[in-house]
Amino acid sequence: MKQSQTPILVPSVPEDNITDLLEQRVAATPDRALFSVPQGEGWHDLSAAEFRTQVIELAKGLVAAGIEPGDRIAFMCKTSYEWTLVDFAIHYAGAVMVPVYETSSPLQLHWMIEDSGARAIITETAEHAERFAEIRDEVTNVTLAWRLDENALDALRDSGRDVADGEIDRRRGLAVGSDIATLIYTSGSTGRPKGCVLTHANFVDLSRNSAAALSAVVQQPGSSTLLFVTLAHVFARFISVLAVHAGVRVGHQADTTQLLPALGTFKPTFLLAVPRVFEKVYNSAEQKTEAEGKGKIFRAAAKVAVAHSEALDAGRVPFVLGIKFKIFDRLVYAKLRERLGGNVRFAVSGSAPLSHYLGHFYRSLGVKILEGYGLTETTAPVTVNLPDKFKIGTVGPALPGHTVRIAEDGEIEVKGIDVFKEYWNNPEATRAVFTDDGFFRTGDIGALDDDGYLSITGRKKEIIVTAGGKNVAPAALEDPIRANTIIGQVVVVGDQKPFISALITLDPEMLPVWLNNNGEDPSMTLEEAAAHPKVLAEVQSAVDDGNRYVSRAESIRKFVILPTEFIEANGHLTPKMSIKRDNILRDFAGEIAGLYGDNPQTEMVDVGK
Repeated sequence: MKQSQTPILVPSVPEDNITDLLEQRVAATPDRALFSVPQGEGWHDLSAAEFRTQVIELAKGLVAAGIEPGDRIAFMCKTSYEWTLVDFAIHYAGAVMVPVYETSSPLQLHWMIEDSGARAIITETAEHAERFAEIRDEVTNVTLAWRLDENALDALRDSGRDVADGEIDRRRGLAVGSDIATLIYTSGSTGRPKGCVLTHANFVDLSRNSAAALSAVVQQPGSSTLLFVTLAHVFARFISVLAVHAGVRVGHQADTTQLLPALGTFKPTFLLAVPRVFEKVYNSAEQKTEAEGKGKIFRAAAKVAVAHSEALDAGRVPFVLGIKFKIFDRLVYAKLRERLGGNVRFAVSGSAPLSHYLGHFYRSLGVKILEGYGLTETTAPVTVNLPDKFKIGTVGPALPGHTVRIAEDGEIEVKGIDVFKEYWNNPEATRAVFTDDGFFRTGDIGALDDDGYLSITGRKKEIIVTAGGKNVAPAALEDPIRANTIIGQVVVVGDQKPFISALITLDPEMLPVWLNNNGEDPSMTLEEAAAHPKVLAEVQSAVDDGNRYVSRAESIRKFVILPTEFIEANGHLTPKMSIKRDNILRDFAGEIAGLYGDNPQTEMVDVGK
């Protein structure tokens, strides 16, 4: 059983909780800008001391409203300054947040509120409140409800003026490291969401040790980040806590259509994103240059960037390649850096694998994408590539305070400072995910190299076994194919079938641009595009590229382009945009049957037919 361990850098302090991170930050740098909020076409800074004052005022309002220590408060809100303000105020009031994705349906909301026993709910908009209203009579445990768009925060602050400072000091000190800090429900990609009990120590110890390991990213003068990933997800939630501890200036932009303008004015030094964001930036730049008649130049520059990065790994950059790189750096790469704000040096990426090609491409742009790995149950990162310990194609070594090992069947098992305490009200599920010696079974398949870098192969439950007995990890095929400009999602199928096939959707945002650049009608519907010869040829090319990463027995022999999208509303994606494989296989069973014909146990076809 292969194992890798990284010793802890910052020892645990059992009495500390998340509020201590803010108290210590204010004591160290009270005037440092901790947040920036939109103001006109720019940003207005809020210092650490100002943030703490606002947190305490809001915490007093929660106390005055009747919130008691240990009460659970559901919160549905887009990524914003108010999200983190409410988060810390709940901690200072001694309560526990239950974050709810702003896209959650009334049924999902019902389950989380009922299962958690939440006593209160805060929603952001009328539309959010309407979803709660649909199930209001069925969740009698909720006795308090507020709406941000009805000035709830101002009202709470006003109502809490008579609450003594000492009461907030008392409440914020009640929790110790082993106590629950938040109850986060899994995204439910494999069934009903489970509530993960994450403790104060999970966040505090992980923040302190991650800051030490990633000091070049988060502890440099002027370190800043613009958050656009939903804060209801543990990944962004952890970064928001880490930023308070490390003194990182944080801005927010929930509207991804306004992301590039926001990056241009905020000018962050590092980003937090999923691979799809980096794919979109690359694809939109490629199609933009194509429309300008400079597509060949962009593609040549991209190839040089990748070759340059690979040469750096090999230890020597050939002279001619170095000259080409410098030329393209002025002509192409500099413009792309400006699109990201001009100051980005690092990006932390998770949730899905980033292609080797894009990893090398962005590295030559001057942006190291530090891929990491973790789950809700691990408070986000267990492993991450570091600025000085970095291998493209891996999710890095174990973070300080963690042990990672590979079980006999290839499953990744972890133990460390950020592993959750238990599933809420579900001791049976809790027992099932821990080994006898205390390791958490992640459900993911992976491998450790000789240097301790982890690579992810796929989900244990998603492994496809063909009729010929071949084990196929879908992610190895899906991820490189999905990087294509016009492809939205890819779902590989073929369990107990004679060969591998795929369901493919088109990207409705990039498709019109691609069609226009290829001399076709950009107003074409998804249904029309799914049958168009040029689109079929482009998708086939992407499938052929993906097949290069696997053996013939694992390769995709047939595919169908679906005239629809996979979206969260139809139950095909989780809130973090991961595919719900079981739902898709059920809803498109007819299309899958069509791929294998009348006699799916015997039919064999050649690639592309």
